[in-house]
Amino acid sequence: MPDRVLVPWEENLSAVPEGFDGAVFDGQGEPEDLSDVVFYVMPYGRGQRVDLLPRMPRMRVCQLLTAGYENAVPHLPDGVLLCNARGLHDASTAEHALALILADRRDLPRWSADQRAQTWNPHYTRSLAGSRVLIVGHGSIGRALEARLAPNECDIVKVARTARPGQGVHGIEDLHALLPEADVVVLLTPLSEETRGLIGEKELGLMRDGALVVNVARGPVLDTAALLEQEGRIRAALDVTDPEPLPQDHPLWTAPNVFVTPHVAGGSDTFYPRARRFIDEQLRRWGNGEPLENVVLEG
Repeated sequence: MPDRVLVPWEENLSAVPEGFDGAVFDGQGEPEDLSDVVFYVMPYGRGQRVDLLPRMPRMRVCQLLTAGYENAVPHLPDGVLLCNARGLHDASTAEHALALILADRRDLPRWSADQRAQTWNPHYTRSLAGSRVLIVGHGSIGRALEARLAPNECDIVKVARTARPGQGVHGIEDLHALLPEADVVVLLTPLSEETRGLIGEKELGLMRDGALVVNVARGPVLDTAALLEQEGRIRAALDVTDPEPLPQDHPLWTAPNVFVTPHVAGGSDTFYPRARRFIDEQLRRWGNGEPLENVVLEG
């Protein structure tokens, strides 16, 4: 029997290289024998099944549809090429981050609650114009967010792991000096041992009263307990949380000045056609013996 390629969408079956069987696995149900799978495109969203990876001993390539890959690494068999989806979520995530910033600056959660209560209670709000926005993690998504922030008449300050003076990007060692002057802090870093708890008690304490922290990175980059201890002094818009999913009775749900969306920033309509085209291209490259894009681990 030919080796198998698993893809999440039927549209990608036509790109399976000659000589291989193609099959669709969307993350639902319980697949049977996976011992013949050599190229696995992990489904996106709630159907991710990292637990299936050890059942694929012949796998040569594991293609993720997320930029983050920390959850897959512990389950990966030896000798596997791991690729992520860097670049596919840039527009969606940057758009969502901008929406969270504007929702907070213009108090949209309050207006929504007032509408449901049929209450007319106007007041004047904060503004993005004239604000200083600190982007922590100036990679491809950070650049996409910067492009969307630029027309909003705000001051943009960029931070990356390593300073890039020619591009006006600070190194992470400057973070503490930059936090006190920020009105908005957007977290876009990958999760690693270096970034776990990057924004904790000390960092939140450095931020001015009423400043907003937006987390569209990974939940543990922001220390949840430290945020809750602020008791509303620091505002927060969180698309990712720690823990995640957020339990029904978790205090973040009702914490003052906290707005939560359920890890949906990257999955807008923009993502899916880009992801399908990317999978087709990766399969074409693989079938032709060409280097794959976005290789993050070579087992």
